[in-house]
Amino acid sequence: MNRRAQAIVMVLFGGAILKASLTDVYLRYVKESLQPFLIAAGVLLLAAAAMTLYYEMRPGDSATDRHVHHEPQVGWLLIVPALGVLLIAPPALGSYAAGQSGTALAAAQVESEFAPLPPGDPVPLSLMEYATRAVFDQGRTLDGRELRLTGFISPGPDGRPMLTRMTVACCAADGRPIKIGLDGDVPVDAPVDTWIHAVGVYSSRVEKDPVNQAEVPYLRVTSWQQTTAPRRPYE
Repeated sequence: MNRRAQAIVMVLFGGAILKASLTDVYLRYVKESLQPFLIAAGVLLLAAAAMTLYYEMRPGDSATDRHVHHEPQVGWLLIVPALGVLLIAPPALGSYAAGQSGTALAAAQVESEFAPLPPGDPVPLSLMEYATRAVFDQGRTLDGRELRLTGFISPGPDGRPMLTRMTVACCAADGRPIKIGLDGDVPVDAPVDTWIHAVGVYSSRVEKDPVNQAEVPYLRVTSWQQTTAPRRPYE
């Protein structure tokens, strides 16, 4: 791969990174706080490509003045992931990834004392907040309140749907699921990977995640509705 080809690859990578980081696509891969670093990386790649082309094509620097090296053509495969981001934009982690990992509740930081929930029902809670209050506080701050959780549907070990959302420390590579079982008289029959708002009340039911044996709390569902995936898919 000669210098011009290397510059083309850098342009594709820099353009892919900028396209993702200047839209919401980057949120499928990394946390929101990393956006400035992605923009900087994209700009640097484009600048490096421009400098490479400048030195390659400047007057007096003809092909006769340079040694010709024949590099393996396999280097062109580097453009495949860049084209993938530019043209396809893979989705955020979903039910398949959730099924491969145990619930992240096992690694959650537990508060010594849970503050009361804010007034007004239903109370919107993240899945992690509901799970930690349900398991480590035995639902004391949840009991008697109507709650609203948002996540996507994933199949549970018994085949029944679970409400799930992925949490990341840095990027999608370290993503772990937060799993909430769905109980009650209102069946949730949405397809796998469908995002929903689930409204319900605290359930004392807890089961073990077969993947890592961590506790999975349940929500007694009173109503639910389908929704679109949020701008930030990860907690």
